[in-house]
Amino acid sequence: MTNSLVPPAGPQRVLALAQLANSVGDGAYYVTSALYFTHVVGLAPGRVGLGLTVAWAVGSLVGVPLGRLADRRGPRGTAVLLALATAAAVASFLVVRGFLPFVLAACAYASAQSGLAAARQALLAGLVPAGERTGLLAHLQSTLNAGLAVGAGLGGLALHAGTRAAYLGVFALDAVSFLLCAALMLRLPSVAPVSAVVRRSHGLGVLRDRPYVLVTFLNTVLLLRMPLLSLGIPLWITERTEAPAWLVSALFVLNTGAVMVFQVRMARGVTGLASATRAVRRSGLVMLASCAVFALSSGVSPWVAVGVLVVGAVLQVVAEMQQSAGSWQLAFDLAPADRMGEYQGFFGTGVTVARTMGPLVLTALLVGWGTPGWLLLGGVMLAASYAMGPATRWATATAGPSKEPVRQPVPVN
Repeated sequence: MTNSLVPPAGPQRVLALAQLANSVGDGAYYVTSALYFTHVVGLAPGRVGLGLTVAWAVGSLVGVPLGRLADRRGPRGTAVLLALATAAAVASFLVVRGFLPFVLAACAYASAQSGLAAARQALLAGLVPAGERTGLLAHLQSTLNAGLAVGAGLGGLALHAGTRAAYLGVFALDAVSFLLCAALMLRLPSVAPVSAVVRRSHGLGVLRDRPYVLVTFLNTVLLLRMPLLSLGIPLWITERTEAPAWLVSALFVLNTGAVMVFQVRMARGVTGLASATRAVRRSGLVMLASCAVFALSSGVSPWVAVGVLVVGAVLQVVAEMQQSAGSWQLAFDLAPADRMGEYQGFFGTGVTVARTMGPLVLTALLVGWGTPGWLLLGGVMLAASYAMGPATRWATATAGPSKEPVRQPVPVN
């Protein structure tokens, strides 16, 4: 892997450009959506939260069947169609003016997003050799953060304007970004489907693969770090420390910038199952240290609290990058090559579950329990990271004979 933040020319760079295109729109959407749904659509905040929770629950359920569809019909075509579906769902937000239409549009958006993530992972697996996938995913993560930062800046302009037209412009931008994403993916080589194999899989499918289910569960526990940055730390700062509220934004910028600059470098040494489990195990140790440092920020002067919180945030982002690199490798290497979309769809549900359940868990632990809550959170994540090694060995021991990937790229006509 090179030190460059730009992936090599060819399919890898096209995938990165597609990621950049829709992440700019998503960044603008994330910072404005709550106010758009309450101020423009006219929904109560509680109804917005309920509708989005229902939507992402539906999205997590359909991720596996949509991933299976990518296996059966081919991941490129499926990814393009789901990008178009996401664009249509975002565009529908421009005209919804009631709770039920909002829930239906949100369900369509979450379902298309979940399926698109699974299809793109299957497409990546079909186009990129196994040894290069984690490196490319590190590039894509850096690209994602860069796009989100640009989009968040554009969304900030809309928030500053505060007009209905500005909010509508943000949602139109997000819809167009997914159209551009679809157009870019059409430039990629097609990847042959594996319909004959998929037809033989039935019933619970990936859920019958108990070792992979366990790995996914452990990864979901480790993904509690995601709402930590957006909810847990902001609540801790405002409720339990004397640090100024602006530090919330500063820590977010620190996290985003660090991932943009260092994620590729942090993923360089992850090339197989052994190195992946070591990276996950290290992330658990660093995360425990981060939680302990965060706990020390309570009960001290404002500027001491600022310094302690910055140290904790640095440790947290290091743990995040290590865990991300390890989990990407595990998700691909432990999945059958001929059911990649189905397995990636299931593995991706961990993100949805962490984002849905994480706020409840983190609020209870950090705001309710304080310092013991931080230490318990760090201990749980350390235990999950160390359990990943035995779970991976179980998955490897129970796997059938290794198979060569059955997909081959088909040149673009």
